[in-house]
Amino acid sequence: MKVEDLLRTAREKGLRIVTAESCTGGMVAAALTDIPGASDVVECGFVTYSNDAKIHLLGVSSETLESFGAVSEETALEMADGALASAGADIAVSVTGIAGPGGSEHKPEGRVCFAIATKEATTAQTVEFGPLGRGRVRHASTQHALKLLAEAADKL
Repeated sequence: MKVEDLLRTAREKGLRIVTAESCTGGMVAAALTDIPGASDVVECGFVTYSNDAKIHLLGVSSETLESFGAVSEETALEMADGALASAGADIAVSVTGIAGPGGSEHKPEGRVCFAIATKEATTAQTVEFGPLGRGRVRHASTQHALKLLAEAADKL
């Protein structure tokens, strides 16, 4: 998947993109904005590493975080919806996960939750990348988020 193709599709369709990132720390937005001319497609990006940032910047409910944790599809859904609403964009992607090192029996290293929000629908999925190491999990998560954005842009 080439980022240039994603940007071209979004540009041709007049779509604006927003990112809401936790474990990737802005890597998705950086990948998008590494390409010259991305400013006509990329609205903004939120790096919400802490739960407080997720609550205050994206409107994730504290009840969701308490019930499901930051690494959950429920939180990813609320992150994407909050980013979409805040930025007034057409497509939002969110990423929240355990890049490592560490994790737990219930939330192992390499588990990453993603969501894509558009004005029509919001969907989430969890990918188990496994204990690849922090850098590789973050890179794989970034690539997966870009793929999800490209698929969403193609459908709009």
